[in-house]
Formats: sequence, C-alpha cells, structure tokens
Amino acid sequence: MKDFTDVLNNQDILDLIRKEKLLENYIDLDTQITPNGFDLTVASVFEFNEAGAMDFSNKERVVPAGKEVLPKKKNTDDKFGWWDLKPGAYKVKTNEIVNIPCDLIALAYPRSTLLRIGGFTQNAVWDAGFKGKSEFILIVNNPFGIKIKQNARVIQLIFVRVKHTGKGYDGIYQNHK
Repeated sequence: MKDFTDVLNNQDILDLIRKEKLLENYIDLDTQITPNGFDLTVASVFEFNEAGAMDFSNKERVVPAGKEVLPKKKNTDDKFGWWDLKPGAYKVKTNEIVNIPCDLIALAYPRSTLLRIGGFTQNAVWDAGFKGKSEFILIVNNPFGIKIKQNARVIQLIFVRVKHTGKGYDGIYQNHK
C-alpha cells in the first residue's frame, strides 16, 4: 500500500456506506453522493455569543456552545424553514453521522453554490477513526447576507485513503451528537 493511495470515488464511497456505515443519517443518498465525494447538510446553525479559548494541553479549552439561530418558514404550510444569515461567522452542525475507518481521512470543501452566493466554510481534517456528527464554520461574506434552507447541502467531504493509523481519533468530539 502507498502512503497516499487514492481519493475515493462515488462507487468506493457507496460501498463503504453499505458495508461499513461510512455515513449515516443522510437525507437522500442519490442526491448527496457526488462523483468524488459526499455532500453534508445543515441541521442547525449557531451564533457565537461568548469567547472561546485553546491551549496546548486542552486543559483550559473553552468551546462556546453558541446561541441557536432558528429557521423561519416562509409559509405556514412549508415543511422547512430558512436561516437568514447576516455577515459574520456561524457554527454549523450537520445532519449526517460519519464513521471514518482507520485507513481514511476526510477533507471538506464548500459547495460552489455557497461560494457564488457569498459564503464559505472553514473545516478541520476529519481524522482516521472519527465517529460522530460534524461541525464547521460558515463565514457569510456577502454584505447583504445569505439565506440557507434547512437541510441544504453546503459542504462536500472528500475521502482519502491513507496508511492504516493503528489508533484512530479519540478526542472529546468522538461520537459527537
């Protein structure tokens, strides 16, 4: 096996979803699978309402919970609502649960539509062995804001096969809900 052997394609991802539950709690597999990745959807959005802190040992780490931004329906008979987001930074939680085996990592990129409407994301690496729901930062840079409907597809995960790590991720975000 090579150090970095390959980026998984849609068939590789589908096989891992079916055999190893690489992804769970997705909305529509046919829509969310892409030629080279998988689109994650928005479950909830939070504004930052206090400072965070980080240090080398994580003993003094402070991860702000944030204040949830509630979506609003345009009509009473609408099934889903919209977030009307002003310029700024937001924490987004996804619907999907990822279960990354110890021979994969995942990298995320914003969907091009998000970029075209004036938003972008900041993401960390999804480490080998990570299991749980994901969070990322959404930056709204459009001076007029952006609107995002509940369950919108906003980022695409790309899976890269790596040498088996032996020991996977075991930090505080493991099995995050």
